[in-house]
Amino acid sequence: MKSGYLSLVILILINLFSLECKTQTETRSIEFYLTKPDKSVLFAKQEAGVSAGTNNDLPTITVDRDKAYQEMDGFGFTLTGGSAFHIHNMSDKKRSELLTELFAFDRKNIGISYLRVSLGASDLDAEVFSYNDLPKGETDIKLTHFSLDPDRKHLIPVLKEILEINPEIKIMASPWSPPAWMKTNNETKGGSLKPEYYDTYAEYFVKYVQGMQKEGITIDAITVQNEPLHPGNNPSLFMPADEQAGFIKNSLGPAFAKAGLKTKIIIYDHNADKPDYPISILNDPEANQYIDGSAFHLYGGVIENVSQVHEAHPDKNLYFTEQWIGAPANFGGDFNWHMKNLIIGASRNWCKTVLEWNLAADPNQKPHTPGGCTRCLGAVTIDGDEVSRNPAYYIIAHASKFVRPGSVRINTNIPGDLPNVAFKTPDEKVILIVLNDSDSEKRFNVKTGNEIFSASLVSGSAGTFIF
Repeated sequence: MKSGYLSLVILILINLFSLECKTQTETRSIEFYLTKPDKSVLFAKQEAGVSAGTNNDLPTITVDRDKAYQEMDGFGFTLTGGSAFHIHNMSDKKRSELLTELFAFDRKNIGISYLRVSLGASDLDAEVFSYNDLPKGETDIKLTHFSLDPDRKHLIPVLKEILEINPEIKIMASPWSPPAWMKTNNETKGGSLKPEYYDTYAEYFVKYVQGMQKEGITIDAITVQNEPLHPGNNPSLFMPADEQAGFIKNSLGPAFAKAGLKTKIIIYDHNADKPDYPISILNDPEANQYIDGSAFHLYGGVIENVSQVHEAHPDKNLYFTEQWIGAPANFGGDFNWHMKNLIIGASRNWCKTVLEWNLAADPNQKPHTPGGCTRCLGAVTIDGDEVSRNPAYYIIAHASKFVRPGSVRINTNIPGDLPNVAFKTPDEKVILIVLNDSDSEKRFNVKTGNEIFSASLVSGSAGTFIF
């Protein structure tokens, strides 16, 4: 009996030792990337800071791999005309190095997987233009003067270089204004689209998508109008919901269908304070049939409002497409707010993309149009061949490097001041992004299935965990 009892004890100890070794091995396989608000650590891989977890009283983030939500299209930026200008004017060597760092998906680079460009000029171009500008008083209903030449100077060459690095990147295009001759005020700023030009403007979109395709650039999606309730920008257009619905169902949708375009049509592209805008359009079955989803910014409202659109129309997609950081930036404050509301908040509220505004500017936040944004800080600042990295670079990097297209958001709880979001990648990795939104250092557990590990974050810092 004593011999049998001793053998049983030894067997139990061996099993416990094996379990402990297994737990330690699994813990050592966890990758951990960290950014601190004082910039002492900037999206750097940590060789320590994660340990095998045990049952304790620490707050615990529980990851449920089996409860899935939306599939992600990617994380990235708006490649404005100004961004393309600065990148294109770099030396060939330095431009190649920067584009590789931004868009290559490997262990050394941040792997941006989604871009938004302007269809025509945005307010971060050096001048206002459309693809069919005419002298005052002239019109061109057949669009015989349509030309992508303004984009051939800088934007198209840069996009082609990006596509050589990452052929799978998705591109969304958003217009700030139609040609002025199509508008009620005949100006680039404000005004509305004249109903008699609805069909012509729809054909303008078709020509744009087809023209970019001829350049080897696939436009995955268009939004109908950037910030349709903000006619004070230059360029801009006022387009209330009923007009956008009418344009889509009577002109744009049928034009895309006739041309056989697979490019997605996305509505709204404005702040989260007006979820009723996209809902009202989606409630119209004639417009609804042509619409893939709705896009949002967060200069008004709260990010949780975006889920109202999902609840009303769960068959439609949601996208987060723009948020700026004002120069000269408050790194800690900006990093915290954007991680909490965009990387975590927008993803947890069903958005398939999270995009920052904008990719690049010079040290004076130029160029911009007369009346355009004068303080929009790029993710990178380019001064000749010199590049510096700003808050938006690190914000996006925490997700883009690891959450590849096709990843699916999975369920987690939010204990205390630890907002977080998790994704399951196509190769079955889990990516967990956690922010310490408290005023003190936080130690916490992460539990998934039978595995548990512990980590800590100082106040205002964020970590990306890969396991």
